Amino acid sequence: MAEDGNLNELLKRAEEDAAANEEDVVNLAENPHSLIDDDFTEHQTEINGESFDTRNTSAYSENDIQVLEGLEAVRKRPGMYIGDTSSRGLHHLIYEIVANSVDEALAGRCDTINVTVNADNSITVIDNGSGIPIGLHPKVGIPTVEVVHTILHAGGKFGGGAYSVSGGLHGVGASVVNALSEWMEVTVYRDGKAYQIKFERGVTVFPLTEIGESDITGTKTVFKPDSQIFESLELDFNLMLSRYREMAFLNKEITINLCDDRQEPPVNKNLHYDGGIISFVEYLNKHREVLHKVPIYISSKFNDSFVEVAIQYNDSYTENVYSYANNIATIEGGTHLTGFRSALTKVINDYARKYGMLKQNDKNLAGEDVREGIGAIISVKLPEPQFEGQTKTKLGNSEIRTAVESVMNDRLATFLEENPSVARSVIDKCLSASRARDAARKAREMTRRKNVLDSNALPGKLADCQEKDPTFCELFIVEGDSAGGSAKGGRERKYQAILPLWGKMLNVEKARIDKVYDNEKLQPIVMALGAGIGSDFDVEKLRYHKVILMADADVDGSHIRTLLLTFLFRHMRPLVENGHVYVACPPLYRVYDNQTSFYAYSDKDVEEIKAQTGWKDPKIQRYKGLGEMSSEQLWETTMNPESRKLMRVELKDAQTADETFTLLMGDKVEPRKEFIQINAKYAITDV
Repeated sequence: MAEDGNLNELLKRAEEDAAANEEDVVNLAENPHSLIDDDFTEHQTEINGESFDTRNTSAYSENDIQVLEGLEAVRKRPGMYIGDTSSRGLHHLIYEIVANSVDEALAGRCDTINVTVNADNSITVIDNGSGIPIGLHPKVGIPTVEVVHTILHAGGKFGGGAYSVSGGLHGVGASVVNALSEWMEVTVYRDGKAYQIKFERGVTVFPLTEIGESDITGTKTVFKPDSQIFESLELDFNLMLSRYREMAFLNKEITINLCDDRQEPPVNKNLHYDGGIISFVEYLNKHREVLHKVPIYISSKFNDSFVEVAIQYNDSYTENVYSYANNIATIEGGTHLTGFRSALTKVINDYARKYGMLKQNDKNLAGEDVREGIGAIISVKLPEPQFEGQTKTKLGNSEIRTAVESVMNDRLATFLEENPSVARSVIDKCLSASRARDAARKAREMTRRKNVLDSNALPGKLADCQEKDPTFCELFIVEGDSAGGSAKGGRERKYQAILPLWGKMLNVEKARIDKVYDNEKLQPIVMALGAGIGSDFDVEKLRYHKVILMADADVDGSHIRTLLLTFLFRHMRPLVENGHVYVACPPLYRVYDNQTSFYAYSDKDVEEIKAQTGWKDPKIQRYKGLGEMSSEQLWETTMNPESRKLMRVELKDAQTADETFTLLMGDKVEPRKEFIQINAKYAITDV
């Protein structure tokens, strides 16, 4: 993992100036920008903590205005169209092409989509839709399939009648994929014939040509993402499987076939679910004990929109609600999610009061009470969705809130009346959650009176750093007092803080929130980070922008890391979502002779060191734990930004992450046993 060098450069610069002005170095520890000349600040800007002069003495004229032709703008600023050029953006390319095929399915013209990752990391997408039109476009005068792939904001989803509902609204999908691909080849099967056109980096290199007869219809797109644009072309097949499984759940009429030809033998997955989102919510709860076997299913047309909801409660303490609009995963929610939550809270409170489960003097159940242990899918389809940005993460249509609320208020109330045993089990769960929330509030108030969760209080064992700007600060959460002592001795105290933890902590997957607040092993972490916990967590108050988990490279260390990650994911999720969590990778071996030593992270590394040095029988020290390392060794191997290995914990797929934590840390033994049996062969025992 690449690390920021800005902090090291800043500290290096301060140390070089130390001999000339010792006071400046002290001020830098309090304020990393204190060495900047006061006369210089008027025209400066900051990037990652470093200052740059923004003045420009050159003239500003008409020659400075650039006009980017065709798809040149996409290649110049790809992040504007696909989010970024990392793995996320790479996978977004495939999604754009598949989404076009799904839109064909929504229009009733397609029921099968084949997606293949080829051996050279190119991608093939084939559907059996009607095929992209190939006739000359009346305005542009070139084949329509060429228009779609070479001109931004050209598409069939702007109200022309071809698509009443679609996920692609901006008309940039196919053209952006073409612009960001080294090459693209499109074959259209239409009107009894096959046609082909080829592009390179968005430019047509082989004009549309009839290549033969055809007794099928549809579109075949083969493209290879451009290595000049993307950081890596390595595709994550498991991530694709998760995303396109969602699409198959949301559209029960279609079948999506995934194939990975990079593996031998190729991996094939067939995704088709007759139950639609009912099957989806059952899939979410497959590793949990459910309160009612048959999910609550609600669907209705409302004006020009269609609302579909599936709900199934389980015995966990977490909420898993996923929302979609026209098959787009709205990970930031939106008006449809707001309408769902509002209606759910109202209907359950109304039913509980009507049948005396809530007494006259009782407070209403809160939203978080009625959503504890819920698994739910909200899928809306509407003709003119308003999304925020091309990556479409939040729905903004105000009318869809009314639609969801109206449908939920009517249909959920009817379901509860007709299924009193399910209603009773759900409301008992909600009441229990309410009591636990009250207990958690009292525990929080009690501990705050003791300054435990107060953001101004710090745990006694924390060795804090001198730097006050969180951007530059690192917190090492270290397993064991012994390793904590070595880490405190070896750290760079200017910007590295150490928090030792002793023993295994609470498994929060099996604990209610009041038990979490009251746990003495977790309280120091909450105190040190200073950003709160649960619904009170505020990432803006975070005291360290790197939170590094440092545990032994053994089974116990792995368990502690997993417990910590479970806690952070369940109760401080923005910390993970914003990329602040890292795992330190301490070495397993020190390979040395009388004068020279090297550190190895695996048996393979040891063999490579032997080969490079020519040593036949070197001395090898096997570290059993971090506490065996001296302060100097711990700094050199695990803490020094110039030589350490860190793994950033990323949340690529919240659904898969939730499923994994439930599987590994939940109550059900059999699924965990099955997972271990299937995946044991992939275990890495020496890392």
